[in-house]
Amino acid sequence: MSSSLESDPALALLRDNLTPIPPLSQSTTALTDFFSSFARADPEPRIILIGDASHGTSEFYTARAELTKHLIQHYGFNIVAVEADWPDAEAVDRYVRHRPGPGARASVGPEGETRKEGREPAFMRFPTWMWRNQEVQRFTEWLRLYNKDRDPKGADAVGFYGLDLYSLGASMKAVIDYLETVDKEMAEQARERYGQMMVWAEDPHEYGLEALASGFRGCEKDVVRVLRDLLGKRLEYAAKSMDGEEFHSGEQNARLVKDAELYYKAMYYGRDESWNLRDRHMFDTLVRVLKHRGKNGPAKAVVWAHNSHIGDARATSMGWSRDELNIGQLCKETFARQALNIGCSTNTGTVAAARRWDGDMQVMKVRPGLPNSYEELMHATGVKSFVLDLREGHCNEELRKALMKKRLERFIGVIYAPHTERQSHYSSTVLPEQLDGFIWFDETRHVGALEVHQPHVPLEFDETWPFGL
Repeated sequence: MSSSLESDPALALLRDNLTPIPPLSQSTTALTDFFSSFARADPEPRIILIGDASHGTSEFYTARAELTKHLIQHYGFNIVAVEADWPDAEAVDRYVRHRPGPGARASVGPEGETRKEGREPAFMRFPTWMWRNQEVQRFTEWLRLYNKDRDPKGADAVGFYGLDLYSLGASMKAVIDYLETVDKEMAEQARERYGQMMVWAEDPHEYGLEALASGFRGCEKDVVRVLRDLLGKRLEYAAKSMDGEEFHSGEQNARLVKDAELYYKAMYYGRDESWNLRDRHMFDTLVRVLKHRGKNGPAKAVVWAHNSHIGDARATSMGWSRDELNIGQLCKETFARQALNIGCSTNTGTVAAARRWDGDMQVMKVRPGLPNSYEELMHATGVKSFVLDLREGHCNEELRKALMKKRLERFIGVIYAPHTERQSHYSSTVLPEQLDGFIWFDETRHVGALEVHQPHVPLEFDETWPFGL
C-alpha cells in the first residue's frame, strides 16, 4: 500500500462505515437485506439500475440476480430490462412469461441441449457469454417458475426486455413478421420500404460509411414511414391481440430500426453523438416499457447494464470531457429520486472477455486496481466483500465527503486489453455522485459461459473503444 493511501482519510472512514457481507456462495441475505432500504425509499422508486464493472464476472451477475429476485418477490418490481437486443430478449420474455407466439420456447440454455428439446437458443450474437451464461440461465429459469401460475398479461407477471439497438436485421424481419399476422398489405409495403436497408443489415457500418458519400439518399425516410404507418394503425392492430402485447413489440422493433439507422450514420460524424443516440434509445425504450406495463397496474423496473451506462455520466469524465450522457443520467433527470443506481466492482481475479471483437472468449486475469483508483482504495480496506449506501443522509457525512475526491474507476466490457489498461479501461469519476449504492468483491471469477467459440459478426465500434462496452 502506498504511503499516500495510508494517510488518505477515506480509508479509515471506509473501514469504520462499510457493511461486510459473506461470499455469495454462502449467503445472499446480507446483500438483499442491506439494499431493501433502496426499495423502501421515499419516494418509492420506479427504477433501480444495477450495474457491473465487466460483462464477464460471475459475482456481478449473481448479485444482480439475487437483488432482482428480492425486488420482485417483496417490492412488486415487474420489469427486468437489460443491455441486450430487443428480439432476443423478446424471445426470452415469451419463455419466462409463458406467452404464446414465435420464440415461445427460446432460452439461454446450452445450445445443443436447447435445440434437442425443440427450443431456440437466444443471444447467439457476439459476445454470447454476456447473456448466455449459467448465472443468467439460472435467473431466467427462476423467472419462468415464478411466472408459472400468473396471467402473462397481469401486472404481477415479470417481463424480460432488451434495451439495446444492435438488432437491425432481426428487428426489420420482426416488424414484417408481425405485420403478416395483422395486415398483409402493410407487411408487403414494409418489406418494400425496408428493402434497401436490408442490404446493409449484415454490415450496417458500411451503411454509415456510405452515408458520408455525396448523393447517397439513405433509408431514413423509408424506415420512418414504416414506423409512422404502424403507429397510425395502433388501435386497429392492438385490437387484434387484446392485451396489445404484440403491437407493443412490433412498435418497438420499428422504433429500433429508425434509431439504428440514425446511429450507424452518426458513428462516422462523432463517437459522442453515436454513444448518446444509443443510450437515449435505451432510455426511451425503458420509458415505453414502463408505460406499456403500467396500463394494467403499477410498473417498476430493474435495469441490468454496465456501470458506464447506469452510473450518472455527469459524475464522470464521460460527461466532463466527452459530452456523453447515459441511461443513468437520463433516469435521474427524468425520475429524480424515483430512480436509484447500484454499481458492482472488483480488484483482481478472472474475467470472461475477448482480446478483439468477434474473438473467442478467454478467461483472463484481472490486474490490480491502478494507483489513485477506487479499486485500489477499496482493496486497501482488507475486507473481502462489502456494501455501501452512498446516498446523502444515509452515508456517513465525513466518508461521503472523503469519497468525493475524483479518482479513477475501471470499466471492462466484452474486450479486455490489460496492456493498455489505463487508456482502454479507466475513467475519472466521483463515486457518491455517480452511484447511490456500491457492492465490492475484492477477488472475483469469470462467468460460467455456455459457449467459448464466437460467431463472426460485424464490428461494433462503440463496444470496443474505449471500454469494449
